[in-house]
Amino acid sequence: MAEIIKMPRLSDTMEEGNIISWLKNVGDTVSPGDILAEVETDKATMDLESFHEGVLLYIGVKEGSVPVDGVIAVIGEKGEDFQAQLDAELKGNTAASESNEKVEDKTPSSNNNTEPIVEVSTSQVDERIKASPLAKKIAEENNIDLSKLKGSGEGGRIVKKDVEAQIGQPADSNQHSQSFQTTAIPTGITSEIPVSQMRKVIAKRLSESKFGAPHFYLTVECNMAETIKARKSFNNLGGGKISFNDIVIKACAIALRKHPMINSSWMGDKIIVNGDVNIGVAVAVEEGLLVPVVRNADYKPMTQIGAEVREYAGRAKDKRLKPEEMSGNTFTISNLGMFGITEFTAIINPPDSCILAVGTIVEKPIVKDGAIVVGHTMKLTLSCDHRVVDGAKGAEFLNTVKSHLENPLSMLA
Repeated sequence: MAEIIKMPRLSDTMEEGNIISWLKNVGDTVSPGDILAEVETDKATMDLESFHEGVLLYIGVKEGSVPVDGVIAVIGEKGEDFQAQLDAELKGNTAASESNEKVEDKTPSSNNNTEPIVEVSTSQVDERIKASPLAKKIAEENNIDLSKLKGSGEGGRIVKKDVEAQIGQPADSNQHSQSFQTTAIPTGITSEIPVSQMRKVIAKRLSESKFGAPHFYLTVECNMAETIKARKSFNNLGGGKISFNDIVIKACAIALRKHPMINSSWMGDKIIVNGDVNIGVAVAVEEGLLVPVVRNADYKPMTQIGAEVREYAGRAKDKRLKPEEMSGNTFTISNLGMFGITEFTAIINPPDSCILAVGTIVEKPIVKDGAIVVGHTMKLTLSCDHRVVDGAKGAEFLNTVKSHLENPLSMLA
């Protein structure tokens, strides 16, 4: 009997997946472990793996969104009649039926068995080129003609490393340099941008958080003079580098252990006080924010925290984080200091009850021992869910973080 392939739930918050490209064509032989397609979820672009052996008989959705458990393909024996089985499945799944009404039946025939599913049109040639979405994006940003490249991926597919290897090589004379960052929309011309799965989920979750959780905000200003000295001394030792963000994460982790209600979650009829301190670190990507999680941050040295954050940030920009690396957070930090932002408020990242917004370090006059001197200060703003955290509790936590940043040696005790 043929196997009906449905859209799997690839992350804990996923409600639909966006099929970017198929790596197998109708009529291809498929084995367990083969990658069928690339699917964009709300958090990452992931490979859709086959768990069945046979021939790909049908592709329900060539490209586009499919709800979880919606029908996307059929695998069976060559020439097998699967239509009745498929019709019965679609009849019992209205959501899947709606998404499949928009696509054509890819039942194998002598005319379409070899037609590639993944395609990129170029201005140079009228042909179809197999390439991963990430490779296409990098090629577009660097004005690289994919038709000139030889793919090293499965079936000659062009992948990221193939495009990166070409960056810096002499360009063809008919190519014009164009930077993604400097592309402008002509005056009087409007542009439509399709909403990605990530942006849809960001919009939904933050709207629910902002309008569902009663936010209030607390701000303190920290004297960063001692932290600046401590960081410089540590980095000069040669045993690894730490950033100011790594120090803030560690200070928060220690403070969360002392103030467990800040490390809690509102669950409707109960409040969960989390036993682990798992800090989500907001990472900006082109389509929004991803929040990888540093687990048990209170037990990790700053060098390890920094190494994890850098690794996560690099993979986040490639949308290659695993779902489990972006779940389980009990507290979140959003740092815009590197953009010169002095102070801002952040929306709580569910299921957390608080999020800390970190500004840049500012050189300014301060009063010390009754005299005005040049100082370095940084503002921290804590957004709190008033259903869980009262003002006094939030203030106590924030002052503990401030104390650790103004006296970094206290984090060694």
